[in-house]
Amino acid sequence: MEPTLTTSQRYHDADRPLAALLDTLSPAQWGAPSPCEGWSAGDVVRHLIETQRDFLAKHGVDLGDSPEIDQGLAAAWRAHSSVVADRIAQDTVVTTRFDGHFGPTTVGDTLERFYVFDMVVHRWDVARAVGGDDAFTDVELDAIEAGIAGFGAALHMEGICKAGVEAPAHADRQTRVLAMLGRRS
Repeated sequence: MEPTLTTSQRYHDADRPLAALLDTLSPAQWGAPSPCEGWSAGDVVRHLIETQRDFLAKHGVDLGDSPEIDQGLAAAWRAHSSVVADRIAQDTVVTTRFDGHFGPTTVGDTLERFYVFDMVVHRWDVARAVGGDDAFTDVELDAIEAGIAGFGAALHMEGICKAGVEAPAHADRQTRVLAMLGRRS
């Protein structure tokens, strides 16, 4: 039996390849259009920072001052994710209960199910925008598929994901998963 990963471990597993990708971007690449309509690669990273900060703040988690985005988005992401990782390493944070969109839940469960999911999917968006490595691992594909199944129709609510698109016949697993998210690979 495999050990259960903690919220902190899942966050770290999503953060590591995202931060590595962001560290490779040149200043010009931050403005590259992403697959998220109307968003640049930089807008995607701002979205990740802002939504995580908003969610955690609503649940009493003090992340301190917002990172200095003007000093560089890769550095801002590293500063942000470092603080988040520190806070979610505390059991009292991840076990905080609340009534969420899908019913009673915890900060840790929601962080994993939605915000870590968002980090993995948006890493693909940034990689696609800049011509970087956009491959998911099998473990990431498992998590994305589980997330899609868990979100149900809510996945395609306004501001989440565009409606799914048809994957080409004989498409590989990643292409089929991306199609469910309204993305074409």
